[in-house]
Amino acid sequence: MIINKIYILNYKNIRQAEIVCSSKMNCFFGNNGMGKTNLLDAIYYLSFCKSHIYTLEGQIIHHNEDLCVLQGEYIFSDRKEDIYCVIRRGQRKVFKRNQKAYEKLSEHIGLLPLVMVSPADSELIRGGSEERRRFMDIVISQYDKPYLNTLIKYNKLLMQRNQMLRDRSRDFTLFEVLETQMGALGKLIFEERARLIKSFAPFFNTYYQQICQSAETVNLNYTSQLFDVRLEERLAANREREVMVGYTLTGIHRDDLDMTLNDHLIRHIGSQGQNKTYLIALKLAQYAFLSATGNTKPILLLDDIFDKLDAERVEQIVQLVGGEQFGQIFMTDTNRQYLDRLISEINQDFTLFKVENGEVNQLRITNCKSINHHS
Repeated sequence: MIINKIYILNYKNIRQAEIVCSSKMNCFFGNNGMGKTNLLDAIYYLSFCKSHIYTLEGQIIHHNEDLCVLQGEYIFSDRKEDIYCVIRRGQRKVFKRNQKAYEKLSEHIGLLPLVMVSPADSELIRGGSEERRRFMDIVISQYDKPYLNTLIKYNKLLMQRNQMLRDRSRDFTLFEVLETQMGALGKLIFEERARLIKSFAPFFNTYYQQICQSAETVNLNYTSQLFDVRLEERLAANREREVMVGYTLTGIHRDDLDMTLNDHLIRHIGSQGQNKTYLIALKLAQYAFLSATGNTKPILLLDDIFDKLDAERVEQIVQLVGGEQFGQIFMTDTNRQYLDRLISEINQDFTLFKVENGEVNQLRITNCKSINHHS
């Protein structure tokens, strides 16, 4: 799968842009704050119906404008998909696939698999467990559509139970109904997360070793209360205590993913370079895992990823993403000369763009091949 064309209107600081994309490398350079990240974020939005970085819908629309429009033409090996999104102030956003609107946005997730690597990923290491649960959920949701619906149902039940706890409800029959349903849904989510990490960890280890080429060892350990308890039984047992605190203390919404380096949590011992290497390996492993699990190659977005990495690790990453196992790539950097050097090392089709004050200008296109040769 590749994006053939992108049209953007009033997305953050990008007033209007129409971009014809290379089927392999698309490189965007410009100073900080010019709109490079917003451009990649628009592509992310077309896949996930939301921004990569949490943003209120009203803040997505350019200042003083009434609406924002995103449109992408996607080419698969056997078909074309036109995706259209419009966001109007004070109204529900609309997503259309081939001119037909979705009834539920969750129906769209997984159609356009995508992996984004950005400075915001640092929250996976230093942030709370919610960030790491979101990572697991995003990966699974791109190849398992029922999983996302299960997660949505569980979260609605959790919100209802938390409200009952805050209200100090004594409706034990309703509590039992909610807890039974949460137990069944939580078990499905727990099993799928555990299955993911078991399958995903070898991909991660391989990419980390390829990038850092050292004796460091890394691992991912999924932690969950459901390894030891049946959720509905623990919910019932904790009910009186949870009335006192006003929220649910047991369940898959408390899961975490321990990220270790040399058997220690990397957030405690990792240097800036080690953390960045860890995160890039994690995301490249996500790409490889989705490629192996799905029926098309995802799109890869690389937003200013080479800062704080030594030259050897940069070279390893460039050689990896330039290989045949990776498909279409969108990359940003502040340094044009740096991008030129990286591109020359990859020796792949590429298009170069300059981004300045929200305007995107194509500067150079090299060795373009027919998009029909790419899946």
